[in-house]
Amino acid sequence: MSEAAIEAPVAPVEMTDNAVKRISEILKTEPEGSFLRIGVDGGGCSGFTYTYKIETERADDDLILARDGATVMIDPVSLEFLQGCRIDFINNLMGRMFKIENPAATASCGCGSSFAV
Repeated sequence: MSEAAIEAPVAPVEMTDNAVKRISEILKTEPEGSFLRIGVDGGGCSGFTYTYKIETERADDDLILARDGATVMIDPVSLEFLQGCRIDFINNLMGRMFKIENPAATASCGCGSSFAV
């Protein structure tokens, strides 16, 4: 890890216990040093869409969220849209998925994968 990487004692993005457990399970099946990158891209039916990628390359300015075997990286541009978010993992009759509760979102699509600010 680079010295310039940001490690926040009080995370600007929260991960629920369910999200931590699922991310940890996923990363156990990936190569050593892998993490989940959560980002925001333009597009989607509401304007922006959440992205999830397993990666091994970290940038010096990534926000690092690490807890109980779950490591998440967020780049600074995406963090502008994700500040104050809560990342959860839902497992119910409708399916299994990550859900981001975003206080900055003014609208979202029905499935919750895209949003507007």
